[in-house]
Amino acid sequence: MKIYKTDEIKNIALLGSKGSGKTTLAESMIFECGVIKRRGSVEANNTVSDYFPVEKEYGYSVFSTVFNAEFNNKKLNIIDCPGADDFVGNAYTALGVCDIGLILVDANYGVEVGTQNIFRTTSRLQKPVIFGINQMDGEKADYDNTMEQLRESFGNKVVAIQYPIESGPGFHSMIDVLLMKKYEWGPDGGTPTISDIPADQMDRAVELNHKLREAAAENDESLMEKFFDDQPLTEDDLRLGIRKGLINRDIYPVVVLSAQKDMGVRRLMEFLGNVCPFVNDMPAPLNTAGESIPPKSDGPLSVFFFKTSVEPHIGEVSYFKVMSGTLKAGADLENVSRGGKERLAQIFTVCGQLRTAIDELHAGDIGASVKLKDVRTGNTLNQKGIDWQFDFIKYPAPKYTRAIRPVTESDAEKLAAILTRMHAEDPTWVIEQSKELKQTLVKGQGEFHLRTLKWRIENNDKLPIVFEEQKIPYRETITKAARADYRHKKQSGGSGQFGEVHLIIEPYTDGMPEPDTYKFGNQEYKLNVRDKQEIPLDWGGKLVVCNCIVGGAIDARFIPAIVKGLMDRMEQGPLTGSYARDVRVMIYDGKMHPVDSNEISFRLAARNAFSQAFKASNPKILEPIYDIEVLTPADTMGDVMSDLQGRRGIIMGMESENGIEKISAKVPLKEMASYSTALSSITGGRSSFTMKFAGYELVPGEVQDKLLKEYEATHSEE
Repeated sequence: MKIYKTDEIKNIALLGSKGSGKTTLAESMIFECGVIKRRGSVEANNTVSDYFPVEKEYGYSVFSTVFNAEFNNKKLNIIDCPGADDFVGNAYTALGVCDIGLILVDANYGVEVGTQNIFRTTSRLQKPVIFGINQMDGEKADYDNTMEQLRESFGNKVVAIQYPIESGPGFHSMIDVLLMKKYEWGPDGGTPTISDIPADQMDRAVELNHKLREAAAENDESLMEKFFDDQPLTEDDLRLGIRKGLINRDIYPVVVLSAQKDMGVRRLMEFLGNVCPFVNDMPAPLNTAGESIPPKSDGPLSVFFFKTSVEPHIGEVSYFKVMSGTLKAGADLENVSRGGKERLAQIFTVCGQLRTAIDELHAGDIGASVKLKDVRTGNTLNQKGIDWQFDFIKYPAPKYTRAIRPVTESDAEKLAAILTRMHAEDPTWVIEQSKELKQTLVKGQGEFHLRTLKWRIENNDKLPIVFEEQKIPYRETITKAARADYRHKKQSGGSGQFGEVHLIIEPYTDGMPEPDTYKFGNQEYKLNVRDKQEIPLDWGGKLVVCNCIVGGAIDARFIPAIVKGLMDRMEQGPLTGSYARDVRVMIYDGKMHPVDSNEISFRLAARNAFSQAFKASNPKILEPIYDIEVLTPADTMGDVMSDLQGRRGIIMGMESENGIEKISAKVPLKEMASYSTALSSITGGRSSFTMKFAGYELVPGEVQDKLLKEYEATHSEE
């Protein structure tokens, strides 16, 4: 394979909603380049992209696939990303290392929620965008409606490069308004016949060509002067203007194609090769120190690893981008992320499951290596003396959680190792060992995402596992003041145990006045604070302990033991065993024994006194509430809102965003366990949502009663 220089390389992320035809397009692209002699199909499970067993099992893309296409003496590195929202982490990875996003839009459905989400990500990352209207031959394909939706959603920067003479099953020709030519295909697609534009299409073609020339000219002063002087803009002028517009996100070109019939694919590749920015045209990436690192082949060698996968019959494959310098096979590099040295004995260019050994790769290029010693996703490897690190891939927060455990308890350690490895492959699988819930939690982007993880563990690693609903991290608190005392007394020969603690508890809020006078029944308690401890709790809120003891009723050396007893109960609340929070405790009296009093006695006395007071202080259970934001088509908005309200959700607002309805709500975490699946079912997979922790709120009375009964039943069984 030819060695390509930085100014001959383009990196492109292939994006789009589920079913928009990305895998089929990738197959047609490498067919056009001669990499494969026959195109596979998603239906036949024989594409170059979807080659993992789990992808063949489920019939959809799970992982991003790296492939390259050599076309017209240029190298196009393309990363084909899954379309399902559950696997959106792949798009974040691809856009992190690529310079442009090619977003496919299904001509049958137009702009979908997934299209909006992907575009929003490109906007955050400031990546150029090209739209490809695919499946122009579909039964419901409608080019004009799709273009209208694109402009409505993304503005007047959307500019046509091509348009079909006919949409739908009759699609077999298009007008290219950049080249001002007609392209026509036979029934099997492939190489087109190129001819002059027919007379009946000339007016429309001229109008769109004028809009394209105007959009291109806006990005270059010399082109703008030509345009206003009515001087002709050459094909090279247009390419220059479009390229500059792409880099600045001032133009979103639109091409049309039918990837399945290989119509428009070759022309798309010509456009990518001739018009898209090269690696060195784009703004240089920043390292973690904020330094700009230009992709120069003669610069210091630095390599960023963006993806790890365990592939059939090979093992671990590590994918990288050469950020600077020229990487040669056999290079010895230093891993600045983990420490240690690493030799890249072999380096490859990649085309799906096809790998070709190569001697060197220049700055900006993408490749892979196998069976490295200690390299993980996100690591940076440099030549000696260079300390650069890169960290430009930011993943979305998880929104679907399940507790996971092995069927056989003795396999717990084996499962932990597998989960660690799988997180390295896909960082959007987040693993958490919850001390509070006493569960291992695995978090992902949706039910399909976690179902894929389960399938791989059970089929690839042969380890049976169980998914369960996560326990909810409730909190306990109190709503009024209460008093209690408890004497711990134990005599068993020799020195015994004795400790007595009297205390008052009340709800705590920041800034509340010092405790003074309390009245319970007919008795009044006047307090004078001698010492105060404010203990911030790891799980939120505070415990404030006030020492109000007078006359030496309890020696000061036992106060720490009393605080430990209080913390015992804060860590395992008296109602449901959940963490307690926001309580102020006043220790005002007690008794000691000159021989039998010790730390354990006062710890136990404080723990039991606190429990009694807590239960008398009108205790309440708090539950975690999340801010939910749902993006959905207008025709499903009513059903989505009804479902949220059925989950005890409170609708906070509604608005339209680029033709898609956005619903904001506050919903208890308890009700979100199966929301990913339910939303997909309600809207036919056309919606997406995000969730973010908002805070804790009181549970309704009937919910609290149910939780108390469940806890008492479990406790009595134990």
